[in-house]
Amino acid sequence: MNKVKTSSEKSVSTSSRTMSLLSQLEKINLDSVLGEADNARYVTSKILHLVQSQEKTRKEMTSKGSTGIEVILSTLENTKDPQTILNILNILIEVVSLGGGRRASVLVTKGGTQILLQLLLTASKDSPPNEELMVLLHTLLAKIGPKDKKIGMKARINGALNISLNLVKQNLQNHRLILPCLQVLRVYSTNSVNAVSLGKNGVVELMFKIIGPFSKKNTSLMKVALDTLAALLKSKTNARRAVDRGYVQVLLTIYVDWHRHDSRHRYMLIRKGVLQCIKSVTNIKLGRKAFIDANGMKILYNTSQLPVIPATGPVAQLYNLPPDVDDVVDESDDNDDAETESEIETENDDDKDQHFKNDDIETDINKLKPRQEVGRPIEELKMYEQFFPELSENFQECDLVSKEPKPFVPDANLGGPIVVPTAGEEHSAEANQSTKGVALKESNPLLTEEYNRRPAFLELPKKDSIKDSSLHQQNDQRNLLPSCQCLSQEIVKGLDRISLQNSAKNDQYYGTGCVIKKESKTSLATLACSKPCEHVSPCGSSLFEGSSVQLGKLCCTGVDSEEEDSRSSSSGEQVVLEVSDVSPVHDCDLYIEMVKTTKSIPEYSEVAYPDYFGHIPPPFKEPILERPYGVQRTKISQDIERLIHQNDIIDRVVYDLDNLSCSVPEGADVLKFNSKFESGNLRKVIQIRKNEYDLILNSDINSNHYHQWFYFEVSGMKTGIGYRFNIINCEKSNSQFNYGMQPLMYSVQEALNSRPYWTRVGTDICYYKNHFSRSSIAAGGQKGKSYYTITFTVTFQHKDDVCYFAYHYPYTYSTLKMHLQKLESMHNPQQIYFRQDVLCETLAGNSCPLVTITAMPESNYYEHICQFRNRPYVFLSARVHPGETNASWVMKGTLEYLMSNNPSAQCLRESYIFKIIPMLNPDGVVSGNHRCSLSGEDLNRQWQNPNPDLHPTIYHAKGLLQYLAAIKRLPLVYCDYHGHSRKKNVFMYGCSIKETMWHTNVNAVSCDLMEDPGYRALPKILSQTAPAFCMGSCSFVVEKSKESTARVVVWREIGVQRSYTMESTLCGCDQGKYKGLQIGTRELEEMGAKFCVGLLRLKRMASPLEYNLPSNLLDIENELIESSCKVTSPTTYVLDEDEPRFLEEVDYSAESNDDQDIELADNAGDYEASNQEDGLSDSDSTRILLS
Repeated sequence: MNKVKTSSEKSVSTSSRTMSLLSQLEKINLDSVLGEADNARYVTSKILHLVQSQEKTRKEMTSKGSTGIEVILSTLENTKDPQTILNILNILIEVVSLGGGRRASVLVTKGGTQILLQLLLTASKDSPPNEELMVLLHTLLAKIGPKDKKIGMKARINGALNISLNLVKQNLQNHRLILPCLQVLRVYSTNSVNAVSLGKNGVVELMFKIIGPFSKKNTSLMKVALDTLAALLKSKTNARRAVDRGYVQVLLTIYVDWHRHDSRHRYMLIRKGVLQCIKSVTNIKLGRKAFIDANGMKILYNTSQLPVIPATGPVAQLYNLPPDVDDVVDESDDNDDAETESEIETENDDDKDQHFKNDDIETDINKLKPRQEVGRPIEELKMYEQFFPELSENFQECDLVSKEPKPFVPDANLGGPIVVPTAGEEHSAEANQSTKGVALKESNPLLTEEYNRRPAFLELPKKDSIKDSSLHQQNDQRNLLPSCQCLSQEIVKGLDRISLQNSAKNDQYYGTGCVIKKESKTSLATLACSKPCEHVSPCGSSLFEGSSVQLGKLCCTGVDSEEEDSRSSSSGEQVVLEVSDVSPVHDCDLYIEMVKTTKSIPEYSEVAYPDYFGHIPPPFKEPILERPYGVQRTKISQDIERLIHQNDIIDRVVYDLDNLSCSVPEGADVLKFNSKFESGNLRKVIQIRKNEYDLILNSDINSNHYHQWFYFEVSGMKTGIGYRFNIINCEKSNSQFNYGMQPLMYSVQEALNSRPYWTRVGTDICYYKNHFSRSSIAAGGQKGKSYYTITFTVTFQHKDDVCYFAYHYPYTYSTLKMHLQKLESMHNPQQIYFRQDVLCETLAGNSCPLVTITAMPESNYYEHICQFRNRPYVFLSARVHPGETNASWVMKGTLEYLMSNNPSAQCLRESYIFKIIPMLNPDGVVSGNHRCSLSGEDLNRQWQNPNPDLHPTIYHAKGLLQYLAAIKRLPLVYCDYHGHSRKKNVFMYGCSIKETMWHTNVNAVSCDLMEDPGYRALPKILSQTAPAFCMGSCSFVVEKSKESTARVVVWREIGVQRSYTMESTLCGCDQGKYKGLQIGTRELEEMGAKFCVGLLRLKRMASPLEYNLPSNLLDIENELIESSCKVTSPTTYVLDEDEPRFLEEVDYSAESNDDQDIELADNAGDYEASNQEDGLSDSDSTRILLS
């Protein structure tokens, strides 16, 4: 106890002593009496002693409310005593040396910079100047300079700019003096005007007198001089001066000398400084020419190659360090400068109480408050009444189930092929696109057979149905042969070279819509009807107007059989096609019919095989790729070799959409490319080396950027060869390709071998900035921005295969039309109210489908009709961005779940009316765009003021919502499905006033706000039920840049509280059940189904007494959200990119400027709010309002 008391007393006495000394010093300043100089000298020496020995004293002087710094600076400004000045300078140096950037900022805000510059100007008039005073002044200015953004201008106005330069010129041998002077010059040079002014006074030539060849002496001075020179050379005037005097060659010579002698890598910072100087010079065209003429590319390339690493010893240990360990040991004697750098790095330690500031967050509370306004006259909105017949339908003529709905069970004894209307039958494809009625009295029971075959997650397992399914397969093999006979002659020509060889085990070949049983070696030509399939009458610029539909050129060799004995089979048997139970909503023939009615701007003439055959999820897991360290370094080195060894580069254009006459010599060992099909995107291909190709993507139509989505065909390959593909005109600054994502490939040979699925492929994958510059027009007015390269290497399994590569799983507009038609043909009209309307036509003349799904009323009694009409609406949309194909797969899962005979799906249909626009941008999807429509605009930035002519789908989608608002039937939930290219998992963006204000400094206002927390309920439910969903990535912040998106406009203008954007990753998951796996269509469709289940849970939470489901029907209904659910609170602000900088990130572009804004870089880390309990208990959840 005595020790504690003694320590406490000592602390109090130290604090009181410091305050006493500062009070004495303040009194001395006020008295200004002769003879007080001795007292000031004595007091400042005592304060200096305390500051040097007590960290608490240093903190106390710069703490909030303390006047210590003001007193010290006032004394410095007024005193004439040299010793007092030296004492005060030492005090200030001690205060800012260990306090990080915050203490230096305090000194700046108190006017310290101006006082020090004035003192410097006064001291420079002495002859000779006081060396000790100059050293201390420059040391202090170098420390506080980075915290004063206007120090360069202040120094120029005060006339202090050339003082430091003259001191260096006059004292080249006095290293103690010129070191802090160079540090100050480095700070001054961040101002371009100062850099030019100093350059005119010979600073560039002076720096080259200081830097020189390898020497172990004065390495700290060498490093600071190089940093100063690099800052000076960022001025184009100084860079030209350096080029004119031949300094580029000098810099290369110095670098080679240091590289040769620094074998133990002890002076890496000096070598880095030389490279920074070279980089600054090559920012100008003249500098790049001088660099090339001096053989700079070869010099730097040779010095950047990794040496042969011995198996053991210190060098081996150095290269075997983990990638995150800093293996650079700097043995320079520049302790002061290293100290300065460490201060900058630790600045955030003193600013932990500061909130992450984002200027994009909306801070105007008046703009944040939802203001429900119809926006259009009610008379005009009446045009949308036709899309809501369910609100007036009386169902008097419908054959309704009078009691509780029962699952629709088909007659198990019936068999035969699935009948799908085609162009040659009574119901044309055009008729199916028109407005559909739902009061159907009859239904072909055969259609329900295919309907009952679904992925496992869509319904409960049924043993009987499985037996029935196998029974139908056996009974109907002979009857299903005609299902392939609608293939046109052009398709047959593409297929007639393929022979299907018999397998000993009678393997099935899944064409997704068709299962091909290998029973013979016979040509598919024998399956074709003698006359081609009749075509739908062309309309407008139909995709295949005036020509036959044809598949792409298929591989010329036979199908690679999986087993050897299949090759010795006889050739007299027939090939039988039957309907697969793998994907009941895909039908090859129906897809062709849908393609015929699709209209496009590009003149497509082919159908891609993956879209024709269809896709099923592979039966194996696809883990996120572990990238070996050093891949990017290797790829960039190979790119540099192109410039060094230009004679080794083929540089031959092998595919060019702008020059279709471009031909490849016959017999040339070259891959063949194609992208002239729906959703395809590949503009040009250049063969670089024998097995390496540069690929250039199309920009979005009527736009000059948005290069990211790709989908193209490759053929003519050989096995056992690694082909490298470089897509060289991407625009995003980072990609999940750097974090384990792989591109997708579809092999036709594999599809014919019963594996019709897209698979993740590629090795040596990375995404990096290249040396190709974007035009200022394409870069939005910014000059000097570079493109990025996606590079991956693929080894093909089959010779002369036809393979397709895609950014993500393709889902075309024609696929959607086929999907909807199949769902309509398979549904049970006694149970399900399904209606497909055409919301509007797009610019290209394609129809935008609008789907309505709910449960039919139990009967046509008044009570049941009222319950039907008063169900709350749920409004869903997807695919506003064409490149986000994962949104369509999620929507597919939602649609199939809603149309399934799962009891929970029936309950969901009885609870809500679903209005769904599954594809908001059909034209962009057809054209292979990444983000825009045909107008060249991002449709998800047009919701505030959509133009009915340029943005018809958005205009009318908003009109539907405005109509619902006008008739007081606001949707309970609005959700727009999207994909995210730079984050993992599935997550949601929502809208909250309180959480938005929390991220600003308006805390007082946010505390007074009252807001229903119901907007968080659905994301929390999904985080409990959907394995791919991550609550921690959700954000409910409203940003200024997103004010015209669907989510914000529907929330703010329409008044829907639960207005969301649901983002699905393009890569994979880093949490939950799918942690470490890349996402596939199975997981995406599951997410769509889980979203529906979440809506059912949301309904139960609000009205728990409405439900009396048997507990065994829905496992996820067994428990409500637990109150222990933890989420980041009050919100997790999601940055555009949540991945850390990957370990070997390299930036060799000319425009990059790593040192431009040190303090900005230090604050660039992601803001992480503190965690707290924010769960939703059962009792709380039942109180959430559904309004």
